[in-house]
Formats: sequence, C-alpha cells, structure tokens
Amino acid sequence: MDVKTLRSKSATVLTKEMDEAYARLKELRFKLSSNQLKNVREVRVLKRGIAKIKTLLAQMEVIETTKSE
Repeated sequence: MDVKTLRSKSATVLTKEMDEAYARLKELRFKLSSNQLKNVREVRVLKRGIAKIKTLLAQMEVIETTKSE
C-alpha cells in the first residue's frame, strides 16, 4: 500500500479497503494459529497498511473540520 495511491482515493473507498484488510488479517491470524501460514511477515505488512489507511482517514477528517470552521 503506497501512501500516494491511498491519498488519491476517497474516504468511502479507504473505509472499504480497511474493512477488506481487517477480513484478510482475521484470515491470516487463523492460519497462523493453525500453523498453515508460511509467510509470517504478511501479518505485519497488513497491519502497517491498516495503520496507514487509519492515519489518512484521520487526516481527511481534520481537514474537513478545519474547512467547515
């Protein structure tokens, strides 16, 4: 997840991507607990991607509130 591409997306698209990422994270955690996951680093990368999306959504919210004032 590149920040430049994420910035160009709307808040609704980012929210949808975050929901999909959480579903994928749940799936990976299940595989990790049952020793089926080969690439353990994928969990960390996905969590960082979710954090990037959350940060961008928070920034968008701050920008919207400052514009309305």
